[in-house]
Amino acid sequence: MENLTIKAMIVALTISLAGCSSSDNNDADVVPDKSAQALFVDARDALESGLFQKAIQILSAIDSRFPFGPISHQVQLDLIYAYYKSGDAAQGIALTDRFLKLNPNHPQVDYVYYMRALINIGTEENLFQDLAGIDRDDRDPTASREAFKDLKHILTNYPESKYAADARKRMVAIKSRLAKYELAIARYYIKRGAFASAANRGRYIVENFAPSPELEPALEIMVKSYDELGLEDLRVNALQVLAANYPNNKLVD
Repeated sequence: MENLTIKAMIVALTISLAGCSSSDNNDADVVPDKSAQALFVDARDALESGLFQKAIQILSAIDSRFPFGPISHQVQLDLIYAYYKSGDAAQGIALTDRFLKLNPNHPQVDYVYYMRALINIGTEENLFQDLAGIDRDDRDPTASREAFKDLKHILTNYPESKYAADARKRMVAIKSRLAKYELAIARYYIKRGAFASAANRGRYIVENFAPSPELEPALEIMVKSYDELGLEDLRVNALQVLAANYPNNKLVD
């Protein structure tokens, strides 16, 4: 009986503590009933302090309570940034997509394209792989392709943008990432004896990612694949390109 009483007390205490905790969290989650401008000041303070979840909470409240206010666009732009800094790619992408659809001519649309690119680039980063020194070139490059597309859009349509210089640098890195992916697939085809597919992947690298460090191994794959397929003219052409660019390559006589 005594054990039962003790157990009951423990259960009651646990429920009580859980209730207090829940109440505390709810209190913390409530955004004060202030004007849009006052809340925006609070959100900016949170952003500057690196409190991105708090900023998201306040900015989301402003966006919900004052959807057509004079600062609504800036609220959404800040919210995109907060999602990016907090690592919430899904919400960040969704909001950038919505903003671009509803405000295609906004004066800061180049920033939105830039942020969407950064969010996609962020999804490619894996802390555990970096710490372990693992480089998985064969992982899905969809996010990189989307980022590359947005960065290219900035350079093509907003060449004077303050984000253009960084966009160009990031495109170089992404180009190498995409070339490595194609190279990994080409090598896989070589191992499987699918030489036509390997040659096509190699040619795709040469046509789309030159200049890049992956160009030389891509040409080597083309030479080997055409040799295996008995396509002498194509083999000779690929070998000539290899010799012209990499005269010390082992395949060059």
